[in-house]
Amino acid sequence: MLVDYQAVAIKLYKHLKTKYDKSHVPNIQILLSLLVQFFLPHIQMHELSIALGILRVAEVEAKKANAKSIERIELEIGTLAGIEFEALDFVWPSAVKGTILEHSKREINIINGEAQCVDCETIFGLDNHYDSCPKCKSNFKSILKGKELRVKSLEVS
Repeated sequence: MLVDYQAVAIKLYKHLKTKYDKSHVPNIQILLSLLVQFFLPHIQMHELSIALGILRVAEVEAKKANAKSIERIELEIGTLAGIEFEALDFVWPSAVKGTILEHSKREINIINGEAQCVDCETIFGLDNHYDSCPKCKSNFKSILKGKELRVKSLEVS
């Protein structure tokens, strides 16, 4: 039986985060640290490296603008970019802690996948890379949208 450790870790994290009030914070922090120690090194590295890459872009752009802080960061991420949004949400606070992005508001614009069939030229929505054309069932397609991963804008001060 295959276990989706990422789904288990995210569900456990959300459960712990929402179920207990502030009086249980020390216990929750212990449980979350165990979760991070045993599960997340194996499943979050991709999203952590993405978050750190976004941080680097923001720092470079803020330096170019002589900004002291970033108030808002707007990202565009495609559904075909291979990013688990819940995992990115999970690692984000750790990745930006103590940085120029720590107190910034993060907005993510999700770009849905879209492809054009090579055989019949139909343009169609694409949920997965392996989806076939709904009109002619061909698997040959050009992906038009959905693989984006970019920092669209920064509000600096």
